[in-house]
Amino acid sequence: MLHPTKFTVSCLSAVALLGIAGAPKIARADLSDCGDISLEAQAECTVVPPTASCDVMCTPISVRAACSAKLAASCEASCDKLPSVDCSGKCVAQCTGDCNVDAGKFDCEAACRADCNGECEARCDASSDKAGCMAQCSGSCSVSCRGSCDVDLPSADCNAKCEAGCEGSCKVDTNFDCQASCQAKGYAKCEADVQGSCKAKCKTTDGALFCDGQFVDNGDNLDMCIDALKAAFNAKVTIKAASEGESGCDGGTCEASGRAKVSSDCTSTPGSPANVWALFALVSAMLAYMLRLRNP
Repeated sequence: MLHPTKFTVSCLSAVALLGIAGAPKIARADLSDCGDISLEAQAECTVVPPTASCDVMCTPISVRAACSAKLAASCEASCDKLPSVDCSGKCVAQCTGDCNVDAGKFDCEAACRADCNGECEARCDASSDKAGCMAQCSGSCSVSCRGSCDVDLPSADCNAKCEAGCEGSCKVDTNFDCQASCQAKGYAKCEADVQGSCKAKCKTTDGALFCDGQFVDNGDNLDMCIDALKAAFNAKVTIKAASEGESGCDGGTCEASGRAKVSSDCTSTPGSPANVWALFALVSAMLAYMLRLRNP
């Protein structure tokens, strides 16, 4: 389900704001552009510029979600037991009831992830490393749900949507132990690889993207990944400026939210470069948003 999206963007990042505001509207979330990372709803995401603070954020903990998604995908071939009939039956019954409320707006992948992550909570509740267990299981949910729901489903056919989503969720439940064992074997190498990717991103012009403290390995698809995050998680995306803290606009924000409402609390002085760019960004964001409303 698509939700209204709010941006919070540093005023010194007018060009980046313009690029995101003018990005094409996507029909559904495709988190493959974000490495199939698993996140909570209403995610807080930040594009950190190429600074020393960015490099410091590339810790083993911050790459856990990205690694789990990568490892889950690589382990699918060996963890391929069919979903249990009992799990599928219960899931479809619950799912169909939810879907019938508004079949046209029901999102197969979102429902699959919600059901799957609920099972992960139950499975990992007694684990000595609950965070690690949840990362492994949620990574499997992301990959399995996208694979099961990535088919052309009739918008009003709740049974088809729920069967597809529940297949993805219950496949994770059935292969839980296999995935945990398989992912554990490759984690050390993956952690080193993804940390390296994170540090490399911190040296690029765009910088590195982090959501809820987790590095998002988006390859070279930053704009597409941000669009996907907005659609899937109603994510709030912040883009920090490389020169943050060196301008009168430090701490100021330019927002575009709701019904094309745009506001700014920037404190840069009239006529300053920061003020000119902020005004340009505000006008551009408003125009882009209004065009979207007229041409959904």
